[in-house]
Amino acid sequence: AAADGLGSIAIDTTQLNMSVTDPTAWATAMNNLGMVPVGLAGQQLVTDSICVPGFDPSLSMMTGITPINPMIPGMGLVPPPPPTDVPVVKEIIHCKSCTLFPPNPNLPPPSTRERPPGCKTVFVGGLPENSTEEIIQEVFEQCGDITAIRKSKKNFCHIRFAEEFMVDKAIYLSGYRMRLGSSTDKKDSGRLHVDFAQARDDFYEWECKQRMLAREERHRRKMEEDRLRPPSPPAIMHYSEHEAALLAEKLKDDSKFSEAITVLLTWIERGEVNRRSANQFYSMVQSANSHVRRLMNEKAAHEQEMEQAKETFKNALTGILTQFEQIVAVFNASTRQKAWDHFSKAQRKNIDIWRKHSEELRNAHSEQLMGIRREEEMEMSDDDSGDNPSKKLRVDDSALAAQAYALKEENDSLRWQLDAYRNEVELLKQEKGQLFRTEESLTKDQQLQFLQQTMQGMQQQLLSIQEELNNKKSELEQAKEEQTHTQAMLKVLQEQLKSAKELAEINGHDESQANEINVLTVALVNQDREKNSEKRSPGLKSEKEALLIGIISTFLHVHPFGANIEYLWSYMQQLDSRISASEIEMLLMRLPRMFKQEFTGVGATLEKRWKFCAFEGIKTI
Repeated sequence: AAADGLGSIAIDTTQLNMSVTDPTAWATAMNNLGMVPVGLAGQQLVTDSICVPGFDPSLSMMTGITPINPMIPGMGLVPPPPPTDVPVVKEIIHCKSCTLFPPNPNLPPPSTRERPPGCKTVFVGGLPENSTEEIIQEVFEQCGDITAIRKSKKNFCHIRFAEEFMVDKAIYLSGYRMRLGSSTDKKDSGRLHVDFAQARDDFYEWECKQRMLAREERHRRKMEEDRLRPPSPPAIMHYSEHEAALLAEKLKDDSKFSEAITVLLTWIERGEVNRRSANQFYSMVQSANSHVRRLMNEKAAHEQEMEQAKETFKNALTGILTQFEQIVAVFNASTRQKAWDHFSKAQRKNIDIWRKHSEELRNAHSEQLMGIRREEEMEMSDDDSGDNPSKKLRVDDSALAAQAYALKEENDSLRWQLDAYRNEVELLKQEKGQLFRTEESLTKDQQLQFLQQTMQGMQQQLLSIQEELNNKKSELEQAKEEQTHTQAMLKVLQEQLKSAKELAEINGHDESQANEINVLTVALVNQDREKNSEKRSPGLKSEKEALLIGIISTFLHVHPFGANIEYLWSYMQQLDSRISASEIEMLLMRLPRMFKQEFTGVGATLEKRWKFCAFEGIKTI
């Protein structure tokens, strides 16, 4: 294993540039050459500038310096990443109990899973079988503070660090071959595989940190909103005689008038004016009215100041225009042949440019001054027209002609724009009409199809309802006929029983003869029912009736002497609580070839029982 680790190291002479006074650099070079450095007890994975044991995190808060992530390249703690085309040459790492040999630099870097948020735990696989937690801690404590190590019996473990950046240092060891001491046993060596691990504690801490940051952001935004929110208006005090007296004094003061008039308006809107306080409010309104003259005087003073400023501006502009005229006159004199011939070509060009620029500025200022004078003349003409309407304005003919020409051009352009807009509107109307027609036709077709489908569905429902109604009517008629038939048969049986009893009493027959008579009568009734049922009884209607027939047949088969309807109903009630005794009796009466009814007993002990007779009835079919 040691030979493989040493053989995979590529030594480049260009990378041996080192300081002569640096012992660490000499030890690294000796390791790369395969020579054991003398007196080298151990070597850290990273420098002390990164893994500072006594580093205080609160130092940045005390000094006001923003904390720096030590894993950011170019910050002085970690060297900048090498170029992608140059392979990273890893070095041999010596520890007290083991030695780590780097992987072949020509091989691709070991693969890792996607880093979970807030990851502080790493998975370390490929450990030697004889490795212990002390050895693992000795190797990985150089990456940072270890909070927990969970070692498994299958040559892997999980290591949790105190900070997230320590995980990146541990990932650096992925691919190293670990050898315990100087042993060449297979159990004392293994190739490390370090990867990110997903731990609930890390994710919980990350979520807590994110929530804390979100709370800080919300607090910061709230503070910013509170800072930028306009101040609330001052609270208006409630009306009282004392407050009204103070307000009357404030209304007389010019500096406090705006604040006092707001309070007065609020009181009047609240409805504080009544018969008792009307005089006081009238005096305050009168005080407010006294400020109208003051405000008009202030307005007149400001207008006077504005007129003075206009006059000052006009005088200054006139002086500037006079100087521009003098400068343009100088340029015009320079362009005359007496002086123009003595200038060079470049000087002439500059003088010409300066002259044109000065003329443009002179014309602009002249137009501005003429506009001011025109406005003054218009104002004066308005004042004069109020005194003498017969006066008319005298306007220059050339100005009127220019204005008329400009108005004509503007009128033509507006006419052309109007024609274009009309054409566009007509096109849009045509397109909209076509679209509206197509949409209307489509919606009408869809509505017609939907109505046709609903009508067909309703017709089918009506047909099915009519069929069900007809079936119900036929069943009702059959039930009525059966009821009348059974009532007639009961009457006949009652008469026969009475006559039989009288004959038995007269002739002195015993109970056995009476029972035989009852059996014979019931048999006759059953025969009549069989005949009628063969004519009228329909087949089974549902699977539930078939199940009920099977259960009843089984029950009556194990009761050869028969069972009354109450006993049979109590048994069926245990299986289905919704079934009724009448429903069972109607089902038995519909199948006379499977079930027959017999009467047993005499007088008060007379009992009606049902028996299973399918084995006898199948022979007669």
